[in-house]
Amino acid sequence: MSAGLKRTAPAEGAAGAEAGKRGNLQSPSVPSPEAQKEQTSDAFENLKLAPQTVLETLQRSGRSKCPKCHCSRMFYCYSCFLLVDGVSSDEIPQVKLPLKIDIIKHPNETDGKSTAVHAKLLARDDVNIYTYPCMPEYGNEKHEVVVMFPGPTSVCLEDLPKHLSNIADEKSVLAKLGKNAPSDSGSSVLEEPSVKQPKYDCEDKLGLSVEEPANEKTKPALLKRVIFIDSTWNQTNKIITDERLQELLHVELRTQKTCFWRHQKGKPDTYLSTIEAIYYFLVDYHTLLLKESYDGKYDNLLFFYSFMYRLIRKAKRASGKLS
Repeated sequence: MSAGLKRTAPAEGAAGAEAGKRGNLQSPSVPSPEAQKEQTSDAFENLKLAPQTVLETLQRSGRSKCPKCHCSRMFYCYSCFLLVDGVSSDEIPQVKLPLKIDIIKHPNETDGKSTAVHAKLLARDDVNIYTYPCMPEYGNEKHEVVVMFPGPTSVCLEDLPKHLSNIADEKSVLAKLGKNAPSDSGSSVLEEPSVKQPKYDCEDKLGLSVEEPANEKTKPALLKRVIFIDSTWNQTNKIITDERLQELLHVELRTQKTCFWRHQKGKPDTYLSTIEAIYYFLVDYHTLLLKESYDGKYDNLLFFYSFMYRLIRKAKRASGKLS
């Protein structure tokens, strides 16, 4: 489970509802009552997903071995982040992300229950998974990195550019003070800037000269990396209080409901799985920050997730546990 979306009120739907709100889908013909019942229970029907024939074949044939650890797995090895024997990487879609994602996994999080591996398999070049306490140091990049985690100091995604710009300005000021600091010789006189050295002010977010044409807009600070915590809610405190994450900006997303089949008992349905949190973040990032209409380019992050969701619902319905 992800700790990315927690402290919010219920929304009207999950991935399918979000797609409907984006208005990029044509209205289908009126289905039969049976089809209507099935559609209302399928939150992923409107996603632009790659064909899942390979998953259907694997599901029918049963488990295969991981090519590295040789353990018996279904679809992929959640320990080695590899597809099982007999599955070509060409049969699995790859999603190019607009930024890098680091997933910090709690050491007690069960590998087989985590959806973090979906992100690694489907966006291999842009996703890294670390098991706590192992994680990168972000000190010099804190103006380019955010943590997806709710809290009293968290900001909404819409306000993220402003906060990143403020952090970048602060870093720039500190860097200048350090450059002009007294030398070890004991001199207390600050050096004057060179005549040719451009001057900057707080409106210059990326270190661009203020001598630029007045009609040219200054670019906002650039977000390059997002951190997600892969853990049950009750275990998140150990990671989020780590001093390496304390100085980073924390961000909350708009509310969505989870479709995860391993819902945490006693927790609201706005507690998302890790792959759901990543997907919804990227959709909101694309529309709210990049200011571009969303065309489904990240939908394949739910390639495995949507298939498992349908498979489990089908099994529950067959056993009478789901009407």
